Amino acid sequence: MDLLYIRALHIIFVLSWFAGLFYIVRLFIYHVEANDKNEEAKQVLQAQFKIMQYRLWYIITWPAAILATIFGYYMVINNTAYYLESAWMLSKIGLTTLLWIYHIMTHLVFRKIQQGKSTLTSIQLRLWNELATLFMVSIVFIVVLKNALNWIYGTIGFFAVGVALMIAVRLYKRYRS
Repeated sequence: MDLLYIRALHIIFVLSWFAGLFYIVRLFIYHVEANDKNEEAKQVLQAQFKIMQYRLWYIITWPAAILATIFGYYMVINNTAYYLESAWMLSKIGLTTLLWIYHIMTHLVFRKIQQGKSTLTSIQLRLWNELATLFMVSIVFIVVLKNALNWIYGTIGFFAVGVALMIAVRLYKRYRS
């Protein structure tokens, strides 16, 4: 199969993976915030959120993560000399490994919420959700800028985005209060 098709499939599944990661944590937030509703509303909402979370996680997010990884490694295997000698690709692989750790940790949160055992607050989940955003921004900048990326500015920018997101979450919390 032509590598352009593989690259297109890789991008499609990366987008789907991130969409799933963003939305699953959003559903976790809604699930936790349903605790503030009356008992009848809480039961109905949380039952519906569990169904939505289950379908999103197992029908979209997990398959997308696996397929994005398979197509990504297929590209690397078919052009090993170029990809594994490129600093940007090694950085992308490192960040993707961290993204997989994030994914697995999100799976643990998913299981606890499905079992009704989660102790995370909506603010903690909002911060958790922003971590996926940091991964996405970092990976996209590394892939697009490749070796032209000034690593000092890139690192400073990465942390600046993280701080800005944390401040935004705190401001949102104050706004809601």
